[in-house]
Amino acid sequence: MSTVDSGDQHDGVEEGPKPTARRIVLGTQLRRLREAADITRAEAAESIRGSESKISRIELAKVSVKERDVVDLLNRYGVEPQHQQPFLDMVRESNQPGWWNRYSDLMPDWFQDYVGLEESASRIQTFELQFVPGLLQTEDYARAIASRGRPELADEQVHRRVALRMRRQKLLNTPDAPRLWAVIDESVLHRPIGGLEVMRAQLDHLLEMTKRSTIILQVVPYRLSGYAAEGSFTMLRFAEPELPNLVYVEHLAGALHLDKPTEIEKYGRVFDRLTVDAETPENSRRMLREVRESIG
Repeated sequence: MSTVDSGDQHDGVEEGPKPTARRIVLGTQLRRLREAADITRAEAAESIRGSESKISRIELAKVSVKERDVVDLLNRYGVEPQHQQPFLDMVRESNQPGWWNRYSDLMPDWFQDYVGLEESASRIQTFELQFVPGLLQTEDYARAIASRGRPELADEQVHRRVALRMRRQKLLNTPDAPRLWAVIDESVLHRPIGGLEVMRAQLDHLLEMTKRSTIILQVVPYRLSGYAAEGSFTMLRFAEPELPNLVYVEHLAGALHLDKPTEIEKYGRVFDRLTVDAETPENSRRMLREVRESIG
């Protein structure tokens, strides 16, 4: 799996609650209300007959929360009943299973968290050294990766992994689709994942997707490859102030979710450098066309 499960398809748009993001927003707002009321976590815990650690987990969005507990906390924080409905709506939304729940057996917790937040991002910035970014892959290209180059031997688990990748792409078709800015190494264009036929279709798909005003693709040429960044990563940025910007970096044993301001700033500077080193979007499209023509 490459960065962000490097993958999703366009057979319609499904919209609904975004539970991971709603849980974070709810937890943040409850923390702010508690602090504004000058109430400690221990005092808040008494209101819901729980522990101080439970309040901490609720505020940090580590656990789902019961509507009754939120009502008790809001009452303790001085929020009048007529002003509580938006919070209760968030409780219901945050407790609904995300569409990815049916793939939970395929995804470790750290990737489920990523997919949940990806749904709510207003801007996605991604750098890939080896593969086409998952949100821009074709189904055959994704299947070649998921089957480790042996799509003819793909089993049910591989098919479901591909279905997961294809489903993720639906967010690009929503009315509030995030802006996707992808930078890839030039080697990605010349690595024939799945064979020449699959690669031709993948290049055609990239050319088509980059016609969209919400998608930018840039290619880092060989002569500048490897200088700005030593590995793939993705940055998620959010419009909601309660949601911290996030850097996601996969490694062999799992993934890192980085959200400290200093970490975000560092990766932001790296991404800026990548966009400077890379060909312009128009020149990158020209490179795509040239490679596409070279393989027939």
